[in-house]
Amino acid sequence: MPRILVVEDEEHLAVGIKFNLELEGFEVDVAGDGALALARLVAPGGASAPAYDLVLLDVMLPGLDGFAVVSRMREAGNFTPVLMLTARGLPEDVVQGLEAGADDYLAKPFELPVLLARVKGLLRRRDWARGDTGAPGVAQIGGAEVDFRAFEIRKGGRTTRLTLLEAMLLKLLVQNAGRVVSKAEILEKVWNVSPEAETRAVDNFVVRLRRYLEDNPRFPAHLHTVRGAGYKLTLR
Repeated sequence: MPRILVVEDEEHLAVGIKFNLELEGFEVDVAGDGALALARLVAPGGASAPAYDLVLLDVMLPGLDGFAVVSRMREAGNFTPVLMLTARGLPEDVVQGLEAGADDYLAKPFELPVLLARVKGLLRRRDWARGDTGAPGVAQIGGAEVDFRAFEIRKGGRTTRLTLLEAMLLKLLVQNAGRVVSKAEILEKVWNVSPEAETRAVDNFVVRLRRYLEDNPRFPAHLHTVRGAGYKLTLR
């Protein structure tokens, strides 16, 4: 049974979300502010706390806001998928949430069927990235082994954990190895945002992936930028 943490300070909304998610078969916990959420998500000393399958995270929280919560989660090594819920639905707010480490973004007010669809869709995207849908779960990129099931890259005795979006971006590039994948296609298929969105998030993610994969990230042998067109991955 998937476990979900709902982080929402409006009690009536949190109760309603919890009730409806439980009707769908999920196990649900609720935290009313950012500090309580981090206590559930990050153990003392910065380690990742017991795992949830998904976090529904409001942005406007007392104390720590949602951007700070997701940033601290990622810094502590907790890569649980995060769906941000917020009244701030401007494109720049969406981009800020995704760049902070969120995996999807839903603006308030929202209809319950839309929320449920986004929750199930995000869990499906996680399963797709892991290879649970029948696709290969491991890929070899030069001297790096990518384990999509564990969201890990192993290279030279070092293991690096991947966020869901990092894993999804890399999985898309692996599936299209040898061809150019445009930024518009990545925004649509990985970020689930408009292909016209103005953001450097894709470029920043590619820079991070190069650090994980390449012997010399400044002169990549596998993950190439094709100026004006997109990105191309070479497996060998």
